Amino acid sequence: MSEAKTVAFDRHMLEALVCPKTQGVLEYDAEAQELISKAANLAFPIRNGIPVMLLDEARVLE
Repeated sequence: MSEAKTVAFDRHMLEALVCPKTQGVLEYDAEAQELISKAANLAFPIRNGIPVMLLDEARVLE
């Protein structure tokens, strides 16, 4: 049985990334491995340490 390995997200990337919908700032949620856009009410997943900044992949926040 192999263990799942989580690749760490480089927080310095956060300075260069913006929300693709609003061009606003993003917040990093380490527990959920997501980048949060409060302005767009969306959460973008981080997979294998790489943020997936596609609107089709984003989760709508409740």
